[in-house]
Amino acid sequence: MKTIFAHTVEGRVSPHTCECGSQPEQMLPAELCRSGQPDLPRLSELDVVRHFTKLSRRNFGVDANFYPLGSCTMKYNPKFTEQVAALQGFTELHPLLPQLRGAGLYTQGALQVIYELEELLCAITGMDAYTLQPMAGAHGELTGAMLMAAYHSKKGNDKTQIIVPDSAHGTNPSSAAIAGFDVVTIKSRDGIIDPEALSKVVNDRTAGIMMTCPNTLGLFETHLSEIVEMIHSVDGLLYYDGANLNAILGKMLPGKAGFDVVHLNLHKTFAAPHGSGGPGSGPVGVNSKLEPFLPVSRVVRLEDGQFFLNYDYPDTIGYIAPFYGNFGVMLKAYAYILRLGREGLLRVSENAVLSANYLRKRLESHLHIPHNRICMHEFVASAVKQARKGVRAVDIAKALLDKGHYAPTVYFPLIVQECLMVEPTETESLETLDQFVDDLIDILSRVESDPESVKQAPRFTPVERLDEVLAARSMQLCG
Repeated sequence: MKTIFAHTVEGRVSPHTCECGSQPEQMLPAELCRSGQPDLPRLSELDVVRHFTKLSRRNFGVDANFYPLGSCTMKYNPKFTEQVAALQGFTELHPLLPQLRGAGLYTQGALQVIYELEELLCAITGMDAYTLQPMAGAHGELTGAMLMAAYHSKKGNDKTQIIVPDSAHGTNPSSAAIAGFDVVTIKSRDGIIDPEALSKVVNDRTAGIMMTCPNTLGLFETHLSEIVEMIHSVDGLLYYDGANLNAILGKMLPGKAGFDVVHLNLHKTFAAPHGSGGPGSGPVGVNSKLEPFLPVSRVVRLEDGQFFLNYDYPDTIGYIAPFYGNFGVMLKAYAYILRLGREGLLRVSENAVLSANYLRKRLESHLHIPHNRICMHEFVASAVKQARKGVRAVDIAKALLDKGHYAPTVYFPLIVQECLMVEPTETESLETLDQFVDDLIDILSRVESDPESVKQAPRFTPVERLDEVLAARSMQLCG
């Protein structure tokens, strides 16, 4: 497809006229003004609209396609949250305004949103306090690991190790290592943490454990109470990776279950778009043991009802993000939570779990499912049988692109061979789920009759089969 510059026709213009009251030369010094016209394409408005409409049709997205990307929660993003985030009163705020002397009075609405969103997240997770500053999930993980380090340092604990199960997100060990801890990996048993394996590595040097619950296999950690007791017995801390929170909204309070630190992904669970580079937001919640170490600044409400940025926290880990985090994402999450309310959030988790189990049951006779029992928001299938025919999980995933679906996550978690991790979310209709299953079954039947046709997919997308490594390293964005 040509770029918009290649469509230019000399002399063609859009009928739109600028109604600007001032010209640049009236506002800027002469040395900052252009000496000539910019080299912009000459096009009509219709040319521009058609170009970008065609361009949008050449991509996959949740607004156009089913997006069953496991462990990434690619749910529909209601448009009213975009309207809230675009309100002029918010978009025209300068992010430094509340830090100027007396100017906080002009940002009371924004500060109130931050304060009240923190309170809502506390109610949803059972934590005592939150920081909304982390800019993404992995940034939240690092912040949480730094809070754990600060806690142990303040107490004089000689803690050097963080335990991470082999079913964890790959960012967990990375975050722990960057925060200065040694990572100790334990193997799962039947898809979940094995208390016996855990007991062999817990000792006085254990700073804590990083867990995802439900985990990346879509399974709930049924030994949770035993794990909490074991970690706390050595003054260790439990970290909750909230990437899979969509499965337990309104059903479980991680803070009440014994977790000391929680990070959430507002961009996965609470409406903001996920994927394609963000923006994200990874708030971190803590219990009272860790609250003194939260990043500054923090929004507090004074006795007269005004909101104020407070920096007076002597044990804080300091600044971890510019300004106060991704405020636009916070606005969408705030509006989403208020609109759905408690009953709506409960239905989110119930429908997400129902959708995942519906797909699991419909596919269990067609794909090997290593842990085939009631799952949470997602499940993991394995294409080991198809691999014996020469068709791997990645081939099946690419064949789904030709059917108009985005591909499931493949080859993660690493503990399942040839895995396909499917997360349908709560917003997909029964018709969409059935179409996905029918198309996947058709692909699997072709594996038996004509495996080479599956290995050549995709054939009907804007570009055909790519070398994944080369495509990622040498991106050709035109042509």
